[in-house]
Amino acid sequence: MKTKKSVPQRILAYIKGNPIVVILTIVCLIVGFNVENFFSWGNFNNLASNTAVRFLIALGVSGCLITKGTDLSAGRQVGLAACIAGVLLQRADYSGRMFPNMPEMNMWVVLLIVLIMGGCIGGINGLIISKLNVPPFIATLGTQTIVYGIALVFTDAQPIGGFQKSYTQFVNGKLFAVGNFPGFSFLLIIAMIFGFLFWFIYNKMTHGKYMYAIGGNEVAAEVSGVNTVASKILIYVTAGIMYALAGFLLAGKAGGATSALGNGYELEAIAGCTIGGVSTTGGIGTVSGILVGVLVFELLKIVLQFLGVNPYYNYIVQGLVIVVAVALDIRKYVAKK
Repeated sequence: MKTKKSVPQRILAYIKGNPIVVILTIVCLIVGFNVENFFSWGNFNNLASNTAVRFLIALGVSGCLITKGTDLSAGRQVGLAACIAGVLLQRADYSGRMFPNMPEMNMWVVLLIVLIMGGCIGGINGLIISKLNVPPFIATLGTQTIVYGIALVFTDAQPIGGFQKSYTQFVNGKLFAVGNFPGFSFLLIIAMIFGFLFWFIYNKMTHGKYMYAIGGNEVAAEVSGVNTVASKILIYVTAGIMYALAGFLLAGKAGGATSALGNGYELEAIAGCTIGGVSTTGGIGTVSGILVGVLVFELLKIVLQFLGVNPYYNYIVQGLVIVVAVALDIRKYVAKK
């Protein structure tokens, strides 16, 4: 029988198990108390909206990582979804409209089209990985290139703008804005809804149990009756849908889109998941951990901005965090063995 740990013991265990989260949180607090306007409502809303979209992408990637896979096509899928949503939701009177003779489309119809497209791309990834036994790294690397090529062809590498007002207002909307209170970003509410949905799937549904079983030992899971092929396909279909949703929201948030949008987002998502405790060795990961990891990673970016660090150095710092996070994860796995 396991003895219940006291609160101090649980705090100490968390610190030992998540050193990067603790260190980056301390850095953020130090900067926050020494830099003006860091702890402001405007900065909070900026952090919330940025974290919300990245969190959606990370939720999609998490299922792949938990089953010992990955998805390097995530960022390019986000970009393609943003481009398709942007083109279909351009105003009829916009001079640079890509398809001048096309009537204005309903935002919800476009969202459905984008989600179906994302699910199809994810399904192709899942089939290649589960049926053809192509390693996820190679399969999604190939898909990444193909999707990027499709985005370039579709947009002719031109920026897309002139979105319908209803689209941008919806994505950039605020809830509970009363008087001088600016309210909460609508993107934050969307992220919370999907966070709860994924928590329910991962913890209460059979699919979630199958996912962790495959990540722990795929052969044993298959012997015990788990349809590993169907489960993997569903995981990648779900991932594709989440990337498409993120792309739809990102285009509306920015008020424009290009084929380059989403470049590198898959690495940020993988980093956020790993920092938050999703093991690259499979079978381990929680939705709350993913949220913490993505939040800390976004906080790091804001801290570097407030410190006036050259934006080019941001990539170096983020790359180091990713390497250290994965290295620590591998060390934990080796120690357990």
